[in-house]
Amino acid sequence: MRVLVAEDDVRLADLLDQSLTEAGWDVEVVHDGRSAYRRSLPDGMPYDVLLLDWMLPGLDGATVCRRLRELGVTTPVLMLTARGDVRDRVSGLDAGADDYLAKPFDLDELLARLRALHRRSTYADLDVVEVGDLVVDAGARRVRRGETEIELSAREFDILHLLAANAGRVVSRYTILDEVWDGETDLRSNVIDVYLASIRGKIDKPFGTTTITTVRGAGYRLEPGPGR
Repeated sequence: MRVLVAEDDVRLADLLDQSLTEAGWDVEVVHDGRSAYRRSLPDGMPYDVLLLDWMLPGLDGATVCRRLRELGVTTPVLMLTARGDVRDRVSGLDAGADDYLAKPFDLDELLARLRALHRRSTYADLDVVEVGDLVVDAGARRVRRGETEIELSAREFDILHLLAANAGRVVSRYTILDEVWDGETDLRSNVIDVYLASIRGKIDKPFGTTTITTVRGAGYRLEPGPGR
C-alpha cells in the first residue's frame, strides 16, 4: 500500500514516515502543497491514500484536495489539521477530503483511519473480482469457482478478497495483518499460514489447482492465470 504524506513539520513527517513504514506501508514524504499536488496528479505515481496537512506552504491541504477532485482524482484523502473549529472541519470535507483528524492525534487511530479508507476504496472499486474461473463478490460476500459455491469464514473471505484484488502481485504479511486484522495479531505467529492453508483447502485442493502461491520472504500471490 502506497501513501503520500504531505507535512511541513519535518519532525512530525519523519515520525509518520517511520510509523507507517513499520506498519507495512510504502511511504513518500513531501513538505509543501505544490509538491503534494504534482505527485498526486493522474499521470503521476498512484497512491492508495493521501495524508495531507491543512497548513502546507505553497498550497494548503484543502486547496490541494479541491484541485485534485476537480481533475477527477478519487484517491482517498485524510486531512490533518490543528484547527478544531467545526466550520474548518466542514470546509475540509467540502473540499473533497474523506476523513479528518485533529492534531495532536494518536498514531494508532491514524493507522486505523488510513486502513479504513484504503479498505473502503478497494471494496468500492473491486466489488466483484474475477480471476480465471474464481469469482469473489465483496458485496454479497460470496465465492465460487466456476459454478461451484465455496463457503469461507469471514476472515478467510477478507484474506481471499485482498489477494484477488491484487492478483499477480505479492501481498506481504504486513499488508494482510494491516487490512484483515488491523495489525492486532503478532507477525511472528503462524495465524496467517493457518488461514491460507484453510483457504487453499477450499478453493484449490477440491479442484486440482494451485491459485495461491507463497513467495518466500515476501508474502503471498494469487496467480492471475489458470491454476495448475
